[in-house]
Amino acid sequence: MDSNTVGIGLRKVHYREVIEQRPPLGFVEVHSENFFVDGGAALAVLERARALYPVSLHGVGLSLGSADTGSVGHLRRLKQLVDRIEPALVSEHLCWGAVGGVHFNDLLPLPYTEEALALLSERVDRAQEVLGRRLLVENISAYVEYRDSAMSETAFLAALTRRTGCAILFDVNNLYVNTVNFGGDAAALMDELPAEAIGQFHLAGHLRTDDGLIDHHGSRVAPEVWALYRRACQRIGARPTLIEWDTELPPLAVLLDEARTAAAIQAECCEVGCV
Repeated sequence: MDSNTVGIGLRKVHYREVIEQRPPLGFVEVHSENFFVDGGAALAVLERARALYPVSLHGVGLSLGSADTGSVGHLRRLKQLVDRIEPALVSEHLCWGAVGGVHFNDLLPLPYTEEALALLSERVDRAQEVLGRRLLVENISAYVEYRDSAMSETAFLAALTRRTGCAILFDVNNLYVNTVNFGGDAAALMDELPAEAIGQFHLAGHLRTDDGLIDHHGSRVAPEVWALYRRACQRIGARPTLIEWDTELPPLAVLLDEARTAAAIQAECCEVGCV
């Protein structure tokens, strides 16, 4: 996949338009778990999309940071999907979300400690060994922080990639949401991420409430996030970039318009110099 490519999330309401109209996209991304099946209409659509575009598989259920032994079955199903689709990218989240075989409907933050780093490094190593490829791990939006954290999330991710060789999926909106909610300098935190380890960017909309920002993936990318993305492209270089929109889905034309904005920022930054 080219580094300066932009894609959108492939969602059910847009299946027909994307397959029939074949808009100019660099790739499409889907949630891995929606295709943990041996057949059926959804998998058939994904295979048709794979014939048209590179595919990125984005997982939400591997629960890399869970304190129990993790889901061997989940990783096996992901491996089967990877072998079938041959995606350009495979990613998961820096989180936990399951314990004792019970999965929560959320991506829960970790304490950023040496103990958590050791556990997560072991899980990422195992996932990469089973999948036979480099895994991208994404920073998440969080709504609580741990008193015991000894480092920032971005420093934690940098240490994780040094230990495991994994790549980083840098979600620009998530970093912005967290710094607004908890304080901190988004640009300085971004600078803790090693540029050479960044394999993909995510961009999404957030919801502003009286209590803070919520990463709801249900609106256009905010101007402040576009500004942070521009800075990321200037510092890190062009990387495959996804417009992530999961709730209150708009017409396909709106997603394509957001994708054009991302592509224009990439092109502007590459005039200065791409990595």
